[in-house]
Amino acid sequence: MNTQDRSGPESVRPTAWPDGPMLAFDVETTGTDPETARIVAAAVAAVGGDTPPETTTWLLDPGMEIPAEATAIHHITTDQARADGCAPAEALPEIIAALAEPLAAGFPLVVFRAPYALTVLARECTRHDVPFLDGDVAPVIDPAVLDKQAERYRRGRRTLPALCEHYRVRHDGPNDTVQDALAAARLAWRLPRVHPQFAAIALDDLHSRQQAWAVEQAAGLQAHLRRTDPAATVAADWPLIPAPAEEK
Repeated sequence: MNTQDRSGPESVRPTAWPDGPMLAFDVETTGTDPETARIVAAAVAAVGGDTPPETTTWLLDPGMEIPAEATAIHHITTDQARADGCAPAEALPEIIAALAEPLAAGFPLVVFRAPYALTVLARECTRHDVPFLDGDVAPVIDPAVLDKQAERYRRGRRTLPALCEHYRVRHDGPNDTVQDALAAARLAWRLPRVHPQFAAIALDDLHSRQQAWAVEQAAGLQAHLRRTDPAATVAADWPLIPAPAEEK
């Protein structure tokens, strides 16, 4: 990881996982609902150690019109996806393979707001009859969960660009899958240095704790939303939303 991303004093001597290899994953899609969104672009970035990041990207033809509001965010048009994108049935096995081996080796998978990206991937695999990742998807590091746990009362936005600015890490292009994946990995590197309590937790335990923290955070957000909307609900599943019963 670039030394430019390591600005500022370190408040903790690094333990194994913050300095070890990580895998980061990001997607751009057709919508905000993980149950129905189609993947338009995906990136996997292997980072850590003394070597430059290795990135793999995919452009997919989702088989549908990409809504204008989605194109306005990631700048991928329907025509571009149809002309240059590959079929999901071709890309999805490659994406799963790129994630499976490092996860099996115990490398942490960094995903910003993991329940969205991983659920989209899982539903796309179901949709196209592609086997998803075996067993539990773990260990996962979600900078959004860690940030909220460490600084729960901080005001302001908690988007990926906002967190990069707050923690002083580089983000070269919002809504570009490669740059978003790399930015998430930089946050995963930076957070245990700003908040040393995370560096002291083993990866498997950190994964379990994030599951519990995500439940607490969802409950807090739901209570806040219900001040104005009594019917508001916030999903608490992390890092993956279970498939609806009819999909099992």
